[in-house]
Amino acid sequence: MLKVCPNGARELGEHPALSSNPETAAKDCAEAVLTGAQEIHVHPKNRQGKDSLEAHDVDLWVATFRQHCPGVPLGITTGEWAAPDLNHRLNLIDSWNELPDFASVNWHESGADRLAARLLERGIGVEAGIWHEEGLASWSASPLRAHCFRVLVEVQDMPPNLAESSGRYLVEGVQSLEPTATVLLHGEEESTWSMVSLAGRLGLDSRIGLEDCLHLPDGRTATGNAELVETALQLMRAS
Repeated sequence: MLKVCPNGARELGEHPALSSNPETAAKDCAEAVLTGAQEIHVHPKNRQGKDSLEAHDVDLWVATFRQHCPGVPLGITTGEWAAPDLNHRLNLIDSWNELPDFASVNWHESGADRLAARLLERGIGVEAGIWHEEGLASWSASPLRAHCFRVLVEVQDMPPNLAESSGRYLVEGVQSLEPTATVLLHGEEESTWSMVSLAGRLGLDSRIGLEDCLHLPDGRTATGNAELVETALQLMRAS
């Protein structure tokens, strides 16, 4: 399975395809789905283009993506940068009316267990985001570990040779704790394409989109999410 992550926390000026308009973003994502993406992870935005967990933004973005990408599993972020105060973030989750299918929880962030519990109470699936050894250690001690329907091994921006060793280490760590867990492996910036390739070789799910990188493996700037998805699928099949 390949998931598309169309925007992330990037500034709008980083790429012409990035938009604070949910209609524009959803139509762009629909093209990526037609190209072969099977799921979506999006960061709802406010009018200024900043990540937002406010109900009016989440509701608008989720509803708009449902309209343009019907039937496609849809997830959103819960990153603490969007609402740094944990209690406020929990209250925001309670205020949502249009619910995503799942949401990612970065397990190295404070209050991850409380955040995951609140999502589960609302019927929202939890993806555990494991960025590094610290996150893996926190997740290993979590009473909600087995309740995460997927684990995101999210290798940070680093050279490909270091990324591969980091990716393998984290995947093995997750699988030793939860042997039957569904693992999605992806990278960021310089590590992106090596992790897409490694996911293909290991038979794991992966993701791609303008959140993770702006460039194709040959260094050219991607035209948008659809081209990134097409390239990632080719790479995974060839791995």
